[in-house]
Amino acid sequence: MNLRTVAALVRKDLKLFLGDRRAVVISFVTPIVLAAFFGFLFSGSGSSEQARIQVRAADLDGSALSKEILRALGEDKAIELKAATAAEVKEAVRTGNAAVGLVLPAGFGGQATRALFGGGTKPEIQFLYDPSHSAEMAMVRGILTEHIMESVSKEAFSGQQGRLMVKESLQRLDADTAMNPKDRDALKRLLTGVETWQDRQSAAKAEGTELAGAGFTMPYQVKEEAVTGREGEVYNGYAHSFSGMGIQFILFAAIELGVGVLMERQLGLWRRLRAAPISKGTVVLGRALSGAAIAGLTLAVTLGAGMVLFGVRVNGSWPGFLLLCAASACMASVFGLMIAAFGKTPQATRGIAVFAVLILTMLGGGWVPAFLFPRWMQTCTLAVPTRWAMDGLDAVIWRGGGFQSALLPAAVLFAFTAVFGVIAALFFPWNEGA
Repeated sequence: MNLRTVAALVRKDLKLFLGDRRAVVISFVTPIVLAAFFGFLFSGSGSSEQARIQVRAADLDGSALSKEILRALGEDKAIELKAATAAEVKEAVRTGNAAVGLVLPAGFGGQATRALFGGGTKPEIQFLYDPSHSAEMAMVRGILTEHIMESVSKEAFSGQQGRLMVKESLQRLDADTAMNPKDRDALKRLLTGVETWQDRQSAAKAEGTELAGAGFTMPYQVKEEAVTGREGEVYNGYAHSFSGMGIQFILFAAIELGVGVLMERQLGLWRRLRAAPISKGTVVLGRALSGAAIAGLTLAVTLGAGMVLFGVRVNGSWPGFLLLCAASACMASVFGLMIAAFGKTPQATRGIAVFAVLILTMLGGGWVPAFLFPRWMQTCTLAVPTRWAMDGLDAVIWRGGGFQSALLPAAVLFAFTAVFGVIAALFFPWNEGA
């Protein structure tokens, strides 16, 4: 083996690689950017800027206790709480404007205070949650439990409702002749002790101090309801994942179209096109349309597999769904041509394509749900076409949105298509030497 020849081959390959600056930059930048993105997202570096959970709450009780609970919940750093009616709470969760909704029933304050000692009916708090945000629902439920136990215990031992409950219980005991006298005396001593504790609390408050209270049992029960597009419909987790992968791979399919165009240019096939009475805009448009057809077919096969194999269903508007598929396919096709216009060579274009598609899929929420992003990043991703494609498909597939829910995302996708098309037509390399 001639080592000088091997060395010459190595030098040649290195020169070819380093000579294409675009390919070099993409080869180095892509892994760095991806590693930095996931490191930032999961290491806790941006925890201070983490987006707060969107919660809507309806207070049907209006008591001092219910108001105190919602005040404490709203002050929690993990929660962004907004008051609403019961109907508004459910609509906000259904449309994705809130991750969790809760409804405090009428009579909650009095019932919860009595239920703390095991007496009376436990009030039922209604939880409504977006099924794609079940982790957030569990977090809100835990935070609410803390605030309810603290507030109800405080009310029972030192509040007006607690004092009223003890007096009513003592009166019932005096009137209850059927109870075993020993049991009645024991319970009466317990309630009298609580009453004495309440008196001490009142005296301590008058002196500017406050004694600690305690609770005994969970003073409420929970009814959970996953809100999807149709009543009684079970959320299918494959709906979002197939949409995300469908969008990602139509972008890859469109990139292959752009690379194919550059390969034809490298092989000299463009000389024949330039000799014909065909403008560059015509050629770009033809390529865009064929790419849209390929992307549309790719998306149809991907989502079709989800429907056949995993039970994904379009719970909303079918016309809206088809409109979004068409808009996404057109956007992806023209995006591929635009990348090819800047790539110049097939090698560099593939590198740019990998970088661009991975970043767009991530920022659009195709891999990691967008609610994990910091608030500022969620706002920034509105400038990314894949975010609109994902939000639109989620709306019509499992949220049950009507045709109107697809109009804005589709309009934005077509606007991106127009912008990408103009850029591709202006900068597409028409001459072999460009």
